[in-house]
Amino acid sequence: NKNSFLTLYICLYYSSKSLNIRLSSKMSLKDKTIFITGASRGIGLAIALKAAEDGANIAIAAKTTEPHPRLEGTIFTAAEEIEKVGGKALPLKCDIRFEESVVEAVEKTVAEFGGIDVCINNASAISLTGTLDTEMKRYDLMHSINGRGTFLVSKSCVPYLLKADNPHILSISPPLDMNEKWFQ
Repeated sequence: NKNSFLTLYICLYYSSKSLNIRLSSKMSLKDKTIFITGASRGIGLAIALKAAEDGANIAIAAKTTEPHPRLEGTIFTAAEEIEKVGGKALPLKCDIRFEESVVEAVEKTVAEFGGIDVCINNASAISLTGTLDTEMKRYDLMHSINGRGTFLVSKSCVPYLLKADNPHILSISPPLDMNEKWFQ
């Protein structure tokens, strides 16, 4: 059905890429606006690029504005890649731990594209340490991004999603266990 198509479309991205399957449907993301956190690299960027191939407007809400020595990608390099494949990009410096940063990014997205059709909560933090080895500073960071940040971004997007024809919120979480048996 139409409501589940977008979720299926996004979730199948990596499967379709590795299996060389072409996703098709009458529904298109052309001219739809997607507000996505953590889209300067990784799965966030992969989702943004797949949607951009359909001609979507992508608001890249992420913290990275300068190249990182160990991680590739910035909001600006992501915007270039998105535009190369046919999407429109809006790079937005945004730290989802802070309400003013999120509200400003959402408002800039609406001003640029006229609304929001899809909110994708992709930004996350993880520490693969045991309880006794996890410092409270790291614990607080994970919860301020994974829980509070996801809620804040969703809450900020909802007023605009309510005006969309077929609104969606997709929240992606970091894996709870990196044991390879969970990825089979």
